[in-house]
Formats: sequence, structure tokens, C-alpha cells
Amino acid sequence: MNTKEIGIRLVELCRQGKFDEAITELYADDIVSVEASGPSGMDRIARGKQAVIGKGQWWAENHDVHSISVEGPYPLEDRFAVHFHMDITNKPSGQRIAMKEVALYTTANGKIVREEFMYG
Repeated sequence: MNTKEIGIRLVELCRQGKFDEAITELYADDIVSVEASGPSGMDRIARGKQAVIGKGQWWAENHDVHSISVEGPYPLEDRFAVHFHMDITNKPSGQRIAMKEVALYTTANGKIVREEFMYG
């Protein structure tokens, strides 16, 4: 798959809530995932597919997702961006948040090799 095709597939899977399937299918084994800030006690950079899966499990354990919308992909050369809108509740605090996030993905050899999340 080329970059645009990878982006289209990622958005399709995310819209269906199939985040683990997206990682398994589209991510390189040596993926690097970078958050704007890391959760308390966690590094903001995850390296490798298993670390990214673990980060996703932490997210699911600590947040209730009421709704999610996904816009994109917006491709450019070997990268594409995706815009996420989420209505979530942080389970530990009980705080409900309308979250907006832009993710920038870099591809190589038909896989996602880097993801970077930017949010306010």
C-alpha cells in the first residue's frame, strides 16, 4: 500500500473502533509513537508494536469514549495527518472532556513507522 492507501485504511479502522486491528495490520514492528505529553509515570515515547498496544490498553482502562469522529487522511509524500474529535470521560477523575487531536503518521515500506500526537 502507498501512503494514501495506508491513511484511508487507518481512518476506516479507527472509525469502526478497531484500533488494535489497525496496529496489527498497518504498523511496522519497530513503530515509534510520540505523545505531546506522557501520562503520569509513563514515557511520552513508545517504541515497538507491543509498547503501542500497551499504551492503547492503558488508554482504554482509563477512559470512557462516548463518541469519536475521524477526519482525513491528509497525505503529503510519505506522511499523512488525521484529525480526531473525541468525547471522553477520564475514569480516575470523572472529568468529561471534548478532546481534539491531530496525528501525524510517517510511512515506509507499506507500513506506519512513526506516529505523533498533537493536542492542546
